[in-house]
Amino acid sequence: MVELERTASVEVTSEDNAFPIESALSQEATKGWRAAEAGVQTIRLIFDQPQSLKRISLVFVETEVSRTQEFILRWSPDRGNSFREIVRQQWNFSRPDATRETEDYAVELSNVTLLELIIEPDKENRKARASLLSLHLA
Repeated sequence: MVELERTASVEVTSEDNAFPIESALSQEATKGWRAAEAGVQTIRLIFDQPQSLKRISLVFVETEVSRTQEFILRWSPDRGNSFREIVRQQWNFSRPDATRETEDYAVELSNVTLLELIIEPDKENRKARASLLSLHLA
């Protein structure tokens, strides 16, 4: 498991003070991160030293609003001058059965200097706030 608090700095475009990004990155992710504003949000992990990644795990939870979310996960070998897309995924959240999206990707990435997660929380009405229960790397 990559210990993000020791190996990376984190940038977010928006953050609800009650749901800081550290809540989604810790091993005991219980409440996760949530944006303070509606619309597209970006989470960037900027590594102090280039990393090799073998697994990326994401968990999204939405229990209040039915919506279609899209996220893009991409990485950079050169601190963001160029990017390589890992995945672009859509998910329909709808209560009561489809409230949790769990994604687990086996990857073979080396020299990762930046990992970026772009979340468009609601493709239809754009009023939802992005959230992320957990993001773990190995």
